[in-house]
Amino acid sequence: MAEISFDDFLKVDIRVGQVVRAEAFPEARKPAIKMWIDFGPEIGERKTSAQVTVHYTPETLIGRRVMAVVNFPPRQIGPVRSEVLVLGVADADGAVVLLSPDRDVPLGGRMH
Repeated sequence: MAEISFDDFLKVDIRVGQVVRAEAFPEARKPAIKMWIDFGPEIGERKTSAQVTVHYTPETLIGRRVMAVVNFPPRQIGPVRSEVLVLGVADADGAVVLLSPDRDVPLGGRMH
């Protein structure tokens, strides 16, 4: 894996947000869920989709805190304009497990 500088790392803006709305995304090529995530007053609400259907349903995502990259340019994923990249790690079977803070932190808090 290529090394990057600390300055390169600082360019990636990773923030905590809370899922305020989620729904199935049947139009996606691979099973996915659409999410609307609140990143607090500075950033506001952003929309995305993620292939997280093995461990999550739309109902279990609502209220969940997640970590996401908020400064990538938007991407069109079928009919959805994805505005953030939600972060996760694959489990032993390759299914995504979302990353989240383990303590209560302010919405929009930046990862250090």
